[in-house]
Amino acid sequence: MDINTIIARRVRELRDQQKLSLDVLAKRSGVSRSNISLIERAESSPTAAALDKLAVGLGVSLASLFEDSTPAAVASPVSRLAEQVCWTDPASGYMRRNLSPGLPSPLQLVEVAFPAGQTVRYDSFHREVDIQQQVWILAGEMRIHVGEQAWDLQTGDCLSMKLDQPITFHNPGVALARYLVALCKE
Repeated sequence: MDINTIIARRVRELRDQQKLSLDVLAKRSGVSRSNISLIERAESSPTAAALDKLAVGLGVSLASLFEDSTPAAVASPVSRLAEQVCWTDPASGYMRRNLSPGLPSPLQLVEVAFPAGQTVRYDSFHREVDIQQQVWILAGEMRIHVGEQAWDLQTGDCLSMKLDQPITFHNPGVALARYLVALCKE
């Protein structure tokens, strides 16, 4: 299934579960009603920033927007590489792959490939659910700003943060950076 179709279905499911109108989700997320409608019809390739705003408006993690909606009763405890959902941010070119199986879990794992010289900013941080995140650099380097603090991370470094402040990811290097993100709802 196409990634934009997966995102469309998931955003609509989450909005329906919470009985949110397009207008209410637009107000809660800061994403326009028309943009949400385009996303839900899989007629738009949303940016990472727009998806993060929608996740905040829906009270879920960003990784939740990429989850398969297969019922837990038929979901496998194994996530096969060929079945893992990949998405590329059209603005920065960063690619994220959901690694976690489809079974309900408070922990989600995501692999990211982040192009050299690129930056992604997440300004949405007023979440209804507390989410703790760790970023483990597998290759390359990243500069991560959390609020007013910045960390320069190299291969093997791991940063822990709560998703309650603006966060900026930047690859200052000349090569692709790869890292693992572990997200946990507190």
